[in-house]
Amino acid sequence: MFLSLLIGFPIMLLCLFLQAIFLALCLRQYVRFRHAEQSHDSLGRNALLLGLVMLVMLLGNFVQTAIWAALFLYLGEFDKFETALYFSGVNFATLGYGDIVMTEKWRLLGPMEAAHGILMFGVSTAVLTGAVMDVIKQAKGRRHGH
Repeated sequence: MFLSLLIGFPIMLLCLFLQAIFLALCLRQYVRFRHAEQSHDSLGRNALLLGLVMLVMLLGNFVQTAIWAALFLYLGEFDKFETALYFSGVNFATLGYGDIVMTEKWRLLGPMEAAHGILMFGVSTAVLTGAVMDVIKQAKGRRHGH
């Protein structure tokens, strides 16, 4: 158990750091786009902007899922990356199908990834919520002449 924690926590920290990078890039581009295109707001531009926010955050989650899969492959839990990625995706999304299980030695890594994944989906949801609220605020401001 201790070995799983010793290996799992650095992977979690790496993934948290990567998601922070995706988040910072996403927000930086969002602010830049909103500032440059504020006078040209339209339904299409807002939909594109929100879609890009979703895609960037989803890409961040996918990269993290792949990192966990690479760890499982490295530890010898799976012989193919595709199987490791499937297992990782099931954990990350907290689906817990149970059709594939890891050995007793490493099985604590599954719940660790699930806890990490649910946190990262929460972060992604918060970012998207912030972007949606900003689009609404901008639309209300235009309607009221601000």
